[in-house]
Formats: sequence, C-alpha cells, structure tokens
Amino acid sequence: MPISSTYIIGVDIGGTNLVVGAMPADGSREIGVHTLPTLAKLGADGVIDRICAMIETTIATTIRETGATRAQFAGVGIGSPGPLDREKGLVIITPNLGWTNFPLRDRVSDQVGLAASLDNDANCATLAEWWLGAAKGGRNVVGFTLGTGIGGGLILDGKLYHGASDVAGEIGHMTIDSTGRRCGCGNYGCLEAYASGPAIAERAREALAGGEPSLLNELCGGDLTKLTAAIVYRASKDGDALASEVVRETARFLGTGVANMLNVFNPDVVVLAGGVAQAGDSLFVPLRAEVKKRAFKPAVDACRIVPGALGGSAGMVGAVAAFLAEHPVA
Repeated sequence: MPISSTYIIGVDIGGTNLVVGAMPADGSREIGVHTLPTLAKLGADGVIDRICAMIETTIATTIRETGATRAQFAGVGIGSPGPLDREKGLVIITPNLGWTNFPLRDRVSDQVGLAASLDNDANCATLAEWWLGAAKGGRNVVGFTLGTGIGGGLILDGKLYHGASDVAGEIGHMTIDSTGRRCGCGNYGCLEAYASGPAIAERAREALAGGEPSLLNELCGGDLTKLTAAIVYRASKDGDALASEVVRETARFLGTGVANMLNVFNPDVVVLAGGVAQAGDSLFVPLRAEVKKRAFKPAVDACRIVPGALGGSAGMVGAVAAFLAEHPVA
C-alpha cells in the first residue's frame, strides 16, 4: 500500500476543546479537522463517546473526500494532558478532566477498532512543529506551549525525549523565582505562574488596580474578569502603555525560561506555540534580547527562537506524528 494512501487519525484532548482530524502518513494535508467542546462534566465515559464519535465523523469525511476505504486507516494518535504512563496507555491524572489512572488509549482503540498511541499534548505540539511547522529542519528542539498552562517538549538528536518516567519537558514548572508566586502545581515561582495566559491576565489586573488609564478596561467591556492574555496582546499592539509593559515583563519571564533551556540543551530551535504567537514582535524582540543577556553566546548564536506555525491544529498533527513514531507505516 503506498504511504500516501495510508491515513492516521489525530486526537488532541484539551480541558476546554477536542480537536480531531486525519492526515495521510506523509503529512501532506489535513482532512476532516473539527473541534467540539470537551464537556468534562460528562465524565470519562461521556468524553470517550464524544471522541470516538468525532473519529468516526473524520473517517467518514476522509473516505468521502479521498475515496479511501476504512482498511486504509492505520490507527489513532492521541495527545492528552498528563502525566501519563505511555507504555500502559494510562492517563495518571488530569485535574481539568478529573481522570485518574484512566486507560485512555485502550478505551479509544477498543471502541473504534483501530490501533492507538498515547502521548503528552505538549510533546505532540512540539513534535508537530518539528515535523511540519516552524521547527522543521531542527535536530535539537525545545518547544514551549503557552495557554492555560505552560507545557513543553524536547526533541533531542531527532527523537522525542520522554525521560525516565514520561514527564520530561515540564518546562512550565521550572522555578524562575524561588520565593515567587504560588503555582497551581503547589510550588512557588514557576514560569507558569508568571507567563501562562491566566497569569498574564492576572498581572494586568494587578497593574490596573493602580489606576493607570488603559485600553484594557474598554476592550473587556469594563469587566476585568473577562480580561485575557489575547486582549493584553491586542492592547499592546494598539500602543497601550500598561499592556505593553505587561508584555515586556512576560518577555523577560519567558526569556529567562528559554535561556535556561539553551544553557542546558543547546538546541538549534526553540519554538513557542499557542496564543503567544499572536503577540508578534512586541513579545519576541524583548524575549530574544533577554535570552541574549542570560544564555551563553555560542548557545544563542546556534539557536532560532520562533513562534509556532501550525496554530490550533498543532496538537492533532503531533498526535499523528507520535502514532507514526510508535507504529511506522511501511
């Protein structure tokens, strides 16, 4: 069977949304990609039913658009929040979904009748950017995924690195201030506590409490509970002084984290994926300057620091890539 006629389903599981789509094994196109709310309140069984229904919809769409048969679908790659036990296919715990020691891989595989793989969602996003996106061509890649939290992935010498117990790449939980803000993980001073989406919004609300005039009040309709990192980035682009300072601070925090990774892993690419890509030069110019101040010059000179290129489909694409790494298609 030619490689271009073999298809893999990718599933990206988030606390808020599910993304499912199909790709041929050569990665040449995305087919039948669609998104639905996760609805964690349905419980694990309800979410699994939802995922499997989306998989069947994607298979039907792919068959209709390509003329493929079901026999041409090699399997399903699943990206999930962790920590995970990949060997057993278990989600050890996901606070946002309420799952503990849940056999996600086998439940999906059994229900749709296809082989399945399971990997961390941030690993998948990094793998996607390395395979088809902004980090393509890199040999040693560090990925940051910035959203509700901060995740990460490591590709070392061309292979995804999982560590001794599948928790390598928890970049958001490196300590950047040992006596700093409390993080949701229980530690103090984690990068995630300063530069995740909610943390950016919270720092902006704190700045607004000083009474300085800002577009932010107008952009969130006077309801600061609706303030998001995306709104902060937008106000910064529009020249708002307070928002611009919050973005510069974010750049310093992220730059510190990136510099730490450069000094430890000496990558040739660092890719920052997620909503942060919206920020553009207002974030990336001071971020790169901070890295230059903090990391060894040979490490800085060897590394490209770039925003992700795949947008909302990165997790789905990476789940396909993770399946192919585990189940090579001849």
